[in-house]
Amino acid sequence: MGKIRNKRVENIISELIDQYAYADKSDRPWIIGFSGGKDSTVLLTLVWIALKRFREENPYPYQLRRPVYVVCNDTMVENPVISSYTDDVLSKIEKEARNQNLPIFVKRTTPKLEESFWINVLGKGYPVPNNTFRWCTDKLKIRPTSNFLLEQLDERGEAIVLLGTRYEESATRERSMRKREIKGKRLSKHNTSPNTYVYAPIKELMVEEIWYIINAVKSPWGFDNSILFKIYSDASADDYECPTVVTNKEHKSCGQSRFGCWTCTVVKKDKSMSGLIENGQEWMLPLLNFRNSLVENRNISENRMATRRNGMPAVTEDGHNQGNYTPEYRSKTLKELLEIQKLVQKDKPHINLITNQELIAIQVIWNRDMIFDKTVGQIYREVFNKDIDTNNIKSLDDTERRILKEICGEEVSYYNLIDNLISLQETKTLMISKYGLHNDIENRIENFVKELEQ
Repeated sequence: MGKIRNKRVENIISELIDQYAYADKSDRPWIIGFSGGKDSTVLLTLVWIALKRFREENPYPYQLRRPVYVVCNDTMVENPVISSYTDDVLSKIEKEARNQNLPIFVKRTTPKLEESFWINVLGKGYPVPNNTFRWCTDKLKIRPTSNFLLEQLDERGEAIVLLGTRYEESATRERSMRKREIKGKRLSKHNTSPNTYVYAPIKELMVEEIWYIINAVKSPWGFDNSILFKIYSDASADDYECPTVVTNKEHKSCGQSRFGCWTCTVVKKDKSMSGLIENGQEWMLPLLNFRNSLVENRNISENRMATRRNGMPAVTEDGHNQGNYTPEYRSKTLKELLEIQKLVQKDKPHINLITNQELIAIQVIWNRDMIFDKTVGQIYREVFNKDIDTNNIKSLDDTERRILKEICGEEVSYYNLIDNLISLQETKTLMISKYGLHNDIENRIENFVKELEQ
């Protein structure tokens, strides 16, 4: 492949070739964290160029023996614009890696169902994340990728993680990177994972050089980089944050916007989503308003319970509740989310803000929490005027319910108890095992007896 007219970039490519083929004689895989953003795009671009250049310059017996995994983690609440773009890019990468006979493999990871954002917020009632309770990073991002890394370690013993991090991103990021570096060494030990090494080839590149590569270097997997440029340009709320090296008149501004979860409540303001809306993506406005309402309603005492999920009290000295979200708030918020999904799907029918699997799992948790007054199925029916496609769960039909009511007669409480117990049994069919079902049934019967005694 032709030389790039930037000495520092050419040096990085040479270093990548040396590390891949000569400096490291093992076959331990390279794992690239790919978000679809500008830095990970540039990192993969340079790795791809390095592999092709090495093969061109070193025909048989040299081979590209080391696998390179492009790992993209989907939090299931990604910004829909960047998520759609990333899906297209990953499909192109998979196809072209095969066409060009390169050992590059795409791996998509997602959180476990029980650790997804909506399961935690609407199911378990966790308050949405903030700077002091940032549970999302570990559950949605770190664990899924770590699980894939552990699979590679089990199979191959060691692995090298390539990061698209750069000193220039922030003073905090630079301090963190330099703290782990070993002088004179390209690789440093992974902070938490044993037998894992970290390699940051583009750490010294400036943002101008990042955009130069995206704008001036043809994508080696044949994608149109101007699409990424436009996403960043549209998402940039502040032009002064947009230094770039232009390569033609259209490249007037690019921005350094960060993309993440559209539900992110850790940041004060979602500048990227606001920028996209201002630049033509008006359909995202309900998402932004909903995200803002999650922030505004987070610490309202009426929305929170007086205890945590472990039963410990969670009330301040002035009587402010700080426990999990109340059943009422969870059901109200779920209905709002589904209403927004219905609205968004008028223009974007492929977008699901919450999956059917999550909806069913939320019902499982509500049943375990003895929340029977409102069901996920009822809420879904109110919004979409149809039933959830569950396939896995069979509830009592109308005839069965009528017979059960007739048998119970005026004893409505007995009917409710039996209905609740059947719901507990049915929702357990979704779980890998029926662990906890016995305790759930006992708890429901105990509650029933207490209600009779009152």
